[in-house]
Amino acid sequence: MAHKKGGGSSRNGRDSNPQMLGVKIYGGQVVTAGAILVRQRGTKIAPGTGVGLGRDDTLFALVPGQVKYERVGKDGRRVTVVQQGSNAAQN
Repeated sequence: MAHKKGGGSSRNGRDSNPQMLGVKIYGGQVVTAGAILVRQRGTKIAPGTGVGLGRDDTLFALVPGQVKYERVGKDGRRVTVVQQGSNAAQN
C-alpha cells in the first residue's frame, strides 16, 4: 500500500490581483487638483461640479477645495469639490 498521497496536481491555487477600488478621499477632506477621489467600476457615484470622470470611471478633483458627497434622488450619489474661496462666500 502507498504510504504517501499521489503526486497529482491540485485544482486550487489561483487568485486574481486586487483592484484597489473604493472611496479614497472622504467628505470634508481638502484636496488639490488632480487628486483621486473614488476608484469604481461603473458610475456608482456620479461626478458633480469640480470633479472629472476618468476613462475607467475614476473620479478626480478638477479644482482644489473641500470634498462633499451628497445624495441625489432615491438612490443616487454625487461627489463635488467646493473651492475654498467660494465656500466662505456661501456660508
